[in-house]
Amino acid sequence: MAIVIPFKAVRPQQKYVSQVAALPYDVMTRKEGQKIVAGNALSFLHVEKSEIDVPDGTISNHEIIYQTAKRNFIQMLEKGVFIQDESPCFYIYRQKMGSQVQTGIVGLMSASEYDAGKIKKHELTRKDKEEDRIRHVATVNAQTGPVFISYRERKNLNTIVDEITSSHPEYDFAAEDGVQHTVWIVNDAKQIEEISKEFSEVESLYIADGHHRAAAAATIARVRRSKDKSVVSVKEYESVLAVFFPHTQLKVMDYNRAVKDLNGLTSEKFIEKISAFFTVTENFTARSPQKLHDLGMYLEGKWYKITVKKGVYNENDPVASLDAAILQEHLLFPVLGIKDPRIDDRIKFIGGIRGMDELEKLVNKDGFAVAFSLHPTTMEQIIKVADAGAIMPPKSTWFEPKLRSGIFVHKLD
Repeated sequence: MAIVIPFKAVRPQQKYVSQVAALPYDVMTRKEGQKIVAGNALSFLHVEKSEIDVPDGTISNHEIIYQTAKRNFIQMLEKGVFIQDESPCFYIYRQKMGSQVQTGIVGLMSASEYDAGKIKKHELTRKDKEEDRIRHVATVNAQTGPVFISYRERKNLNTIVDEITSSHPEYDFAAEDGVQHTVWIVNDAKQIEEISKEFSEVESLYIADGHHRAAAAATIARVRRSKDKSVVSVKEYESVLAVFFPHTQLKVMDYNRAVKDLNGLTSEKFIEKISAFFTVTENFTARSPQKLHDLGMYLEGKWYKITVKKGVYNENDPVASLDAAILQEHLLFPVLGIKDPRIDDRIKFIGGIRGMDELEKLVNKDGFAVAFSLHPTTMEQIIKVADAGAIMPPKSTWFEPKLRSGIFVHKLD
């Protein structure tokens, strides 16, 4: 059973939505954020990534960053950029990127269910990043960006969504990167009840992206719950803003790697060592692997296909059988000496959205010795890892398109 409920979203007026909607705070640097918002005072990055508006040299966790986010949000409210719906609603949020179309339901999930493990995760969170979101949400007093959630597809929910999306949308705009964003408001009491009922029969929810947002929301709920003496029945801080997508619609892209050196090995000795676990084939013109357990390798201006040999990994282990885990356990660590890729500055992770040319550039021009292209992790693999209560290797998944922040905000009181 999954608790998914409607809410009174704080959202932009129609005439402002395309200016407000912004990429997530954690997919760009401060300088990239400043470049993106140039000339756009309404971008939600002024709230979500408020370090773009503080003086150069400000430390990353300075209180001024969080107070700036609060000030910017309040100003946008006072200027009428945002409105709030008068009654709780669900919202249908569709994204279209080329041929990829995904349609999710925007609502709230339970912080208590997160704590109970009913909302399943597949990644570890970093304490510093979690603390950043806790301070941000607590200071702004709002969840400013949704958690990206998946669930095993339900035909009845698809039917409800199809019916709603046959009507005229509230928002429909193309972002600067070409992704089309369309939103419908669900304020019909019968449809709201049907959606909630369908989710009550969903066995598990899975965090696709936004692990730090979810963890921060749950922490804030625990803290506020322990201090709350009020008798108000609906406590907004007990819920977490999310967008819920059927697992069949989501696109997971490859998440690739580049390493600065060969750990003192010549290229010939390096290939010899990895041949113990991988079959190495030259002239890999495809560059990007077409199936699981094939990897691409770019070394000294040449592409190779490296195929995992039989018996190297445990096929019944949902983590050990992941290509990212196989690469780490049988090449990056034993051959290149990268013990912990989370903290080793010799390795760089590259989202598949940047393509194979970016891997070549890193090796040809940017001083890296070797790059690896991976086949995308599948949603079924992600679900198996989460169901097992296990954790995937770092940087195993890259979802596209990204949810925009600022279209839906959940105030905590």
